[in-house]
Amino acid sequence: METPRSQQTHTLDSSRAPSFGSGSERLDYLDLPVRELADGADLREYTNETRAGEIIKTVKSNATGKMEDWKLVTFHLDDPENPKNWSKAYKWYCTMVVAFTCFVVAFCSSVITAGLTGPVEAFHVSREVSFVVVSVFVIGFGVGPMVFAPLSEIIGRRPVYAVTLFIAVIFVIPCAVSKNIGTLIVCRAIDGIAFSAPMTLVGGTLADMWKNEERGVPMAAFSAAPFLGPAIGPLAGGYLFDAAGWRWLYWLQLILSFVAWVLITFTVPETYAPILLKKRAAKLRKSENDDNYTTEAELDPRPMGQKLRIFLIRPFQLLFLEPIVFCIALYMSVLYGLLYMFFVAYPIVYQAGKGWSAGSTGLMFIPLAIGVLMSAACAPLVNKNYLRISRQYDGKPPAEKRLIPMMFSCWLIPIGLFIFAWTSYPGVHWFGPAIGGWPVGFGFIFLYNSANNYLVDTYQHQAASALAAKTFLRSMWGASTVLFTEQMYNRLGYQWASSLLAFIALACCLIPFIFYYKGESIRRFSKYAFSDDEEQAIKA
Repeated sequence: METPRSQQTHTLDSSRAPSFGSGSERLDYLDLPVRELADGADLREYTNETRAGEIIKTVKSNATGKMEDWKLVTFHLDDPENPKNWSKAYKWYCTMVVAFTCFVVAFCSSVITAGLTGPVEAFHVSREVSFVVVSVFVIGFGVGPMVFAPLSEIIGRRPVYAVTLFIAVIFVIPCAVSKNIGTLIVCRAIDGIAFSAPMTLVGGTLADMWKNEERGVPMAAFSAAPFLGPAIGPLAGGYLFDAAGWRWLYWLQLILSFVAWVLITFTVPETYAPILLKKRAAKLRKSENDDNYTTEAELDPRPMGQKLRIFLIRPFQLLFLEPIVFCIALYMSVLYGLLYMFFVAYPIVYQAGKGWSAGSTGLMFIPLAIGVLMSAACAPLVNKNYLRISRQYDGKPPAEKRLIPMMFSCWLIPIGLFIFAWTSYPGVHWFGPAIGGWPVGFGFIFLYNSANNYLVDTYQHQAASALAAKTFLRSMWGASTVLFTEQMYNRLGYQWASSLLAFIALACCLIPFIFYYKGESIRRFSKYAFSDDEEQAIKA
């Protein structure tokens, strides 16, 4: 068995070796690639299992001058507490719970679009103001992850899920009973921030439970949720609005979000390995009466406030300093903005152009939803192909192999948009614009799934922060599109407004091809991207 890198002997530099107390003793800070501080930290000390369940680190103490051993706690071989060793049935249950939660969140973001005329009439405000109710929710999607993603890496995934979803459930109630537009906007903004947590943590949760070669299909299940929810939202919301009024759109959100909160809070355990090992180390210190049992995170003596500042900066560092994160986030922003534009474009084409009701217009989202489901159903084939590629690289394929599905599916988005654009004349049969949603929905999942997998593989040790950076940019653009889509369609016309979106999507098709051929070179010179020992040697 190969000796882990972490068993090498280290000597502390007294000029930068703070100490911290443990009980009555004074323990020296160990110079490790600390998870919270070092961008190049190697998480294999957490994820690799050892026979003894610990790694001995021999360190020369500056206090005594003697060599002392630290017992860095790890998982045992085939450890049942390691989320990656849970049964597939249980891992799939947890995956479906978090995917359902994401579906509910996405559904809540779009279901009110079918009844925006309700607040307009009830509160005597303009249509532009009613769109703000949608925008502030989506802005919350971008703001929340910048805090919740790093916070989940300090206190664990489960507390963040439980607290944020509970807050979201509570603030749906004042939306349903609001007496003015201000209450509705403020509470929707709070809901957007609170609901953003599951949307950004699910990628990290799946990475906690599934091995790289297994993650394709579970990631597809998660990727379907953010797009299936918005597709189903206007469909259900349209008929509910016609039958019961706009306030019932919020009562429906309350029911679904409460169910999601119960499931994820009481049936899904903690999955983040550093937190699990931290709890194990605490038990060992107590049961063995040995303060040398520790974890890498516990050896960081810096105050929580300083850690949080570092964590809050990290997603912005990745977004603006990493071309991979920025370009993938830009592409996902175009797709996300397109999705929210559809919430305005479909009513324009069908309600304004053809005189349909909100419920009938919602039916036109069915081809989009079918496309999403069909692409999700193809995920096992995509994963099977990835496993074949993985075997060719002895289980360590380059991250760029995740982009292959994106390179094929990127063309479907502009194709669907061009169909939607040039069949949207009022006199053309309703089937034309509706069927244009199918290739868009089919392409969404392959693109979104590939993007998530590529970011997780490229930034394994800080996947949650990379996904948060993507979510931030995506949400800012998605929130903006709602505010100008109606004006854009009125000024450019139905056909050229949709064609403009198609041309933008067509230009974005360059992104997966550029990174497929040049991504490895870019990663080699990145100080944030994850790399194994061989790649580290190349960097050095």
